[in-house]
Amino acid sequence: MYQALYRKYRSQTFAEMVGQTVVAKALKQAVSSGKVSHAYLFSGPRGTGKTSAAKIFAKAMNCPNQSHGEPCNACDICQDITKGSLEDVIEIDAASNNGVDEIRDIRDKSTYAPSRASYKVYIIDEVHMLSTGAFNALLKTLEEPTDHVVFILATTELHKIPATILSRVQRFEFKAIGVSDISQHLEQILTREGLTYDPLALTLIAKRAEGGMRDALSMLDQALSLTQEKQLDLATAEEITGSISLKALDAYVSFISQGQVTQALSEMDLIFNSGKSMSRFATDLLNYLRDLLLAKAGVELSQLSQGFQDNLVLSQERLFTMIDQVTDGLQQIKAASYPKIYAEMMTMRLAQTSEPQNNSLDLRGQIEQELEQLRQEVLELKNRLSTTDSQLPPAKPLPKPSSFKVNKEKILMIMAETVEDSQKSRQYLGALKEAWQEILESLSAQEKALLMGSEPVLANAEHAILAFDAAFNAEQAMRRSDLNTIFGNVMSQVAGFSPQIMAVPRADFNLIRQEFAQKHRQEKEEVQASQEPALLPEGFQFLQDKIRVIND
Repeated sequence: MYQALYRKYRSQTFAEMVGQTVVAKALKQAVSSGKVSHAYLFSGPRGTGKTSAAKIFAKAMNCPNQSHGEPCNACDICQDITKGSLEDVIEIDAASNNGVDEIRDIRDKSTYAPSRASYKVYIIDEVHMLSTGAFNALLKTLEEPTDHVVFILATTELHKIPATILSRVQRFEFKAIGVSDISQHLEQILTREGLTYDPLALTLIAKRAEGGMRDALSMLDQALSLTQEKQLDLATAEEITGSISLKALDAYVSFISQGQVTQALSEMDLIFNSGKSMSRFATDLLNYLRDLLLAKAGVELSQLSQGFQDNLVLSQERLFTMIDQVTDGLQQIKAASYPKIYAEMMTMRLAQTSEPQNNSLDLRGQIEQELEQLRQEVLELKNRLSTTDSQLPPAKPLPKPSSFKVNKEKILMIMAETVEDSQKSRQYLGALKEAWQEILESLSAQEKALLMGSEPVLANAEHAILAFDAAFNAEQAMRRSDLNTIFGNVMSQVAGFSPQIMAVPRADFNLIRQEFAQKHRQEKEEVQASQEPALLPEGFQFLQDKIRVIND
């Protein structure tokens, strides 16, 4: 039966562990010095060697022939631990054994001495899946450890482990494995398997593994199943990882750099029709532009296709602009129901971005020319001011700044509605304020910048008023015809209701609120006065100012 690569080439010694030098050295020294603790916690991303390190550690501390902390892997104990048949080394999956009873059973059995090995080792994988009661049961065992019993806990989510457990274990953090380390390890495996390969294919698989060796080996295994004549090429690796081919990106960026929108859109359609996701397309494009920047800065890269070298004509300034545009486009593509439309919009924006003009004068020359022009204008102004006032031309009136007109009547109406049902209005406003930061974070960078300096100040079931520090931002927000559409879906999910949005400068809102409060107070006083009994009989109201009321 075929054995998967990640099982076949699983690390069997500390020296074989990839990318975890610090952890391997510390565990080896613990074994060689005889300072083995009763509990360890291995944490880190998936596929970085936590479980493999736990098994190597279990072999090393029990191996009768260990040398400098390394197991011999030849004795019966080492071989049985490798096979998983040694009864003194128990591996438990906490995802399926997360109850109190399972942990109590471990606690009870841990009191028995090991039968063959020097230490009885319990390896609990995905320990964060244990229930609260199970953690409490495990805590008792860690507080009063039995001699010759070692617990090795492994988790990918360290933040879910209770602090009481963390304080009773030795913690080792497994880091994500670097791309170069993964590539070198894949090269060694393919060499041992007698297969040829394209180094670019291995680099691509290593990047897509995102620091996990197991993921890299799984993708390599899948790619090898599609290869013919025992050769791994770049096209197969791109197909397996879902990556966009370098040739397609070369052509796409070439069309973009020349402003050929139609050809760039056609190239993007070919990528889409081949089954690639637009999110992956934007991500790979972002990495491609980043590689262009690094290459222009002198960094040696493995991507040396002719198309890539031709695209190095793009200036650094334009590459920075394109990276910003792709970053914004990637956020829109991920959040959109129809990502291809946003990918097309991103393509059009990229193609319309012009290269900075190379004038005959350099930047320094332009600045000097502008300074000389300013000097001449200042001299002319001094000459004109030295003449008499009659000789001065009449000053032109300054244009009046455009003022943003607020719909005062509508705001007063909304204020009246909130007063009628003040309790619900406070609930709506509180929900909106609590979710306001989350609402801003879900918007695009441009929309978020427009709403900076604003906050919800009044809300009911149908309306919400946003007060802006800057009147210009309030005016621009109200000019956005899609403001309510943008907020509708976001607020209905985050705040629980979807009101109509109204933007108002903060100064205007404060004045309107003062006017409303004064008017409301006057109306209330008038109602109270009309309800008070008359002090004088009808016809004697002319004596009203002569009466003084004394409360007894």
